[in-house]
Amino acid sequence: MAIGVMYRCDSPPEQLPAYARLVERLGYDELWVVEDCFFTGAVSAAAVAASVTETLRIGIGILPAAFRNPALAAMELSNLERLFPGRILPGFGHGMPDWVRQVGAHHPSSLAVLGETVTAVRALLAGETVTVDGQYAKLDNVKLAFPPTEPPPISTGVRGARSLRLSGQVADGTILAECASPAYLRWARDLIDAGRTDAGRQDDPHRLTVYGFLDYDSDRSNARRAIAGRFVGGPPLTAADDDLADEIAALVAAHPEVDALAQALPESYVDRFAIAGTPQQCAASITALANASADSLILIPPNDPHLAVTQITLAAEHLLPLLP
Repeated sequence: MAIGVMYRCDSPPEQLPAYARLVERLGYDELWVVEDCFFTGAVSAAAVAASVTETLRIGIGILPAAFRNPALAAMELSNLERLFPGRILPGFGHGMPDWVRQVGAHHPSSLAVLGETVTAVRALLAGETVTVDGQYAKLDNVKLAFPPTEPPPISTGVRGARSLRLSGQVADGTILAECASPAYLRWARDLIDAGRTDAGRQDDPHRLTVYGFLDYDSDRSNARRAIAGRFVGGPPLTAADDDLADEIAALVAAHPEVDALAQALPESYVDRFAIAGTPQQCAASITALANASADSLILIPPNDPHLAVTQITLAAEHLLPLLP
């Protein structure tokens, strides 16, 4: 399993070059840049990160599909792939609904937007001439002048059952957001595989990338706060983690504030939903994700820039050698 690091969207863009060099020097396999509104653009960030490193693979997680014309997206990704062959890992997703509405890009069917965008972009990157008249994508006899020699694998960053099945149908990989438990990975992989079967793509490879909160500290307080924030303000748990639904609802009702909830979380939650604690505890959580079919784990460091650098450095020195 590949191990990577995220460059958080709340980090200033001018710090990205030094961070990318550090991630490569520490021996990580991948660096993932993020496009959340309204922070920084992921395509330009990926170009910067790739240009200052030699072999580090650069993930883009994720481009909101409704923000981009598929032809323009394919042009940008083809450019990156030709400049940095084999090093670009693009991802598309729905985007947060409030942000999509805020910029006037809302569409009645976010599933159609994602499916049509990924299908069109993959075809264009494969050098095909594309004509499509979909609910969202409208292309008339479009062909890239400079398609890449080898198209990069396109992933989707999705959560729910219908979107995961769509990812298996149209994409080359899936990106699962933070707080993905091993049970969720297995549930997601089953839905993805069902979509691959639907599309006759069961023999095609499908890369499963997982984000995980990193808290390389014995007290695990940062991970606790991150998980608590997810439970208070994030999307609901999936069917894969329904065994905890009632218990979490009771905890949130008793501790509605993030800091109080963080203190009340059982230790087992931290093991299940984060990469946190001692090197041995972190390695056990990573191994559980690998056994649940993750192909790549992307560590999300704390949002304090200095602490983030410290933690990814210590993890590289003491955690990575413990992994197979």
